[in-house]
Amino acid sequence: MSTTESDSTTESETGGTTESERSAESRDARDVRELGAAGSQLSTAPREESLLTGPTLSVIGWARWFWRQLTSMRVALILLFLLSLGAIPGSLIPQTNVDELKVQDFKAKHTVVSPIYDQLQLFHVYSSVWFSAIYILLFISLIGCIIPRTWQFVGQLRARPPRAPKRLTRLPAYTTWRTAAEPEAVREAALSILKRRRFRVYGEGDAVAAEKGYLRETGNLIFHIALIVLLISFATGQLFKSDGGKLVVEGDGFSNTLTQYDDFRSGSLFNTDDLAPFSFTLDQFTGTYERSGPQLGTPRTFEAAIRYTGGPRDKEHKAVVKVNEPLKIDGSKVFLIGHGYAPVVTVRDRANKVVFSGAVPLLPIDGNFTSTGAIKVVNGYKDKAGKRDQLGFAAFFVPTYAGKGNGQMFSRFPALDLPVLNLGAYHGSLGVDSGLAQNVYQLNTSKMTPFKDAKGDILKKSLLPGEKLDLPDGAGSITFEKDIKEWASFQITHQPGDGWALTGAIAAIAGLAGSLFIQRRRVWVRAVRGADGVTVVEMAGLGRSESARLPEELADLAGTLHAEAPTHAEAPTHTEAPTHAGAPTHAEEPDPAEETVDKTARASVEVEGVEK
Repeated sequence: MSTTESDSTTESETGGTTESERSAESRDARDVRELGAAGSQLSTAPREESLLTGPTLSVIGWARWFWRQLTSMRVALILLFLLSLGAIPGSLIPQTNVDELKVQDFKAKHTVVSPIYDQLQLFHVYSSVWFSAIYILLFISLIGCIIPRTWQFVGQLRARPPRAPKRLTRLPAYTTWRTAAEPEAVREAALSILKRRRFRVYGEGDAVAAEKGYLRETGNLIFHIALIVLLISFATGQLFKSDGGKLVVEGDGFSNTLTQYDDFRSGSLFNTDDLAPFSFTLDQFTGTYERSGPQLGTPRTFEAAIRYTGGPRDKEHKAVVKVNEPLKIDGSKVFLIGHGYAPVVTVRDRANKVVFSGAVPLLPIDGNFTSTGAIKVVNGYKDKAGKRDQLGFAAFFVPTYAGKGNGQMFSRFPALDLPVLNLGAYHGSLGVDSGLAQNVYQLNTSKMTPFKDAKGDILKKSLLPGEKLDLPDGAGSITFEKDIKEWASFQITHQPGDGWALTGAIAAIAGLAGSLFIQRRRVWVRAVRGADGVTVVEMAGLGRSESARLPEELADLAGTLHAEAPTHAEAPTHTEAPTHAGAPTHAEEPDPAEETVDKTARASVEVEGVEK
């Protein structure tokens, strides 16, 4: 093996280590030895081990290594990212606990991928095994990370700022000058100045130690605790939530029991006995619309006037529910989510006896409330032979008829300016006795026979309020009454944990802002009498990470202290400005190896009355 020597480097026979590398290594070791506690970590973040260098000797060693990895911030961020990815299928694929009918429709249309989705539990993502595993691991990771950091942080708060290192020149920011003031007076002035700047200060020996920026770590801990609060709130909300919808016609009411809902969804741990015992009645729905201009027909007012009671012993209250202004009752929220029209019709049989009378809600299909639905007479009607029969009417309603002259059924305005009800009549079996669920807004005519008009076509007629449609052969009639009611659709939700989730979100933002914008730093001031009897003042600062703010702050502190301990008149008029670690001062001879590395790293700071 050959050995090459030069003025700057000498290669080792055993490892190829250069003199500059050995010098840097010795300097790092000297820094650690001399800075001591002053150079310790300025945060409570644990030192993370590489995923590739785990222990290999024992099961306990592997368990400890795995625990350290799980509770590291790196793994917590990975789990949080996986949780976000896992939530994507829950937003794109229909979920069983949200709308089972959409899930069945999806399976019918996608017969190839649906079995795969079933195996991967993608139709119930948030209760799946894999999503729950990520969720629990993230929860454990955050707790395992926070608890030791919290105890360590509490210990740091109770401890004094670390003593000044022997050589302040090795700190990232440094300045010095000579003054005629006594060392004790300089230290007292430094204590006073640092206290006014809200530093935690402690004087010991010939130096004053100060520390500031603990809110950075406080914000960091608050952020992680807030994430735990969010996770708990989210889990509580998913497990104990309830959500249901109800369509209520003016004059009708709703009682918060399971049988009253049109549709209902709940968390896996929800108990129907936990439903709040409230009820309400819809007195009137009011909707107004823009009458002119480019926004013709745009809704201006949507509100439902209701009367409600919070329980069996509660008195009746009045309230107005508006869009995005829900009614809050006993932990539940009643939202107004939609409305439409419910024409009032009266159906009579052959003997002119009323067999059905009431408002029939119809569902809008456009912005002008062109609406469709079905009128079903299940009981009370008999055919001409006296046998039980059922009637069905396909209904089409427009609040403002726009088809005059061409016979088309569509609305040109959402208000009740010219209401028209078009009906098609059938009789037979409605299919309600089959035991299968049936859409109340659709008419199944597969087992029904249409009534025919004089031309042999299906009997249909458009009616104005007060008009009636006579069924052929004296089979009865249906009248479109002048009273047209409106209906409102309400969503009743009970979501425990919402308040905690909001609190956690706000706390997380505040904590993150604190951890990003607050800098934790330490400052030391040393004042000693020199060999010539003149006091030498040294100031140095150390931050968690190098920042331009640290030298600037140290310069400001130095300027303030310099005003109370000015430069000695006969002293050399220069100061060592804040500089990176390793920069020499006038008080010591520079190391040639250090000078090469650090001579370009100096930062200058002007102290009042002192030239660099």
